Amino acid sequence: MFESGAAVADHIDPVDDDQIQPNGVDLTVDALYEQTEAGRITRDGKRVGDRAEIEPEDGLYCLDPGAYVLQYGEHLRIPDDHVGFVYPRSTLLRNSCMLNTAVWDAGYEGRGEGLLQVGHRIEIEPGARVAQFVLAAADHEGHYDGTYHGEG
Repeated sequence: MFESGAAVADHIDPVDDDQIQPNGVDLTVDALYEQTEAGRITRDGKRVGDRAEIEPEDGLYCLDPGAYVLQYGEHLRIPDDHVGFVYPRSTLLRNSCMLNTAVWDAGYEGRGEGLLQVGHRIEIEPGARVAQFVLAAADHEGHYDGTYHGEG
């Protein structure tokens, strides 16, 4: 069962009232990056490739088609008895963009990132709401204690 937006808001900082939706909480853009170097994923480890931060032009990120790493402005905490999911807001989709994320495991804390795929040129203001975070009750054992705990 998914939690209400008000319940989800208890696990996000900072959060404004206008971010709270019936079924989740909107997440904002804090920073955007372009990957500049190859990463690596092996059976024994991983390495994220170097990135260059994109600077806004006249107060807007002006993005050409391509793939970008989007860092959220909010710090999230996933309760031990839940799992988190991030979905794109429909306005991204209606502008030929997609936001991809992974499962957010119980116990994760941090600001997190998503993969913003831009299909047609778009302008995005820093702090704009681009995603919605939801929490679902989960029956499992253990919690997240991986490399990305506490990121951002």
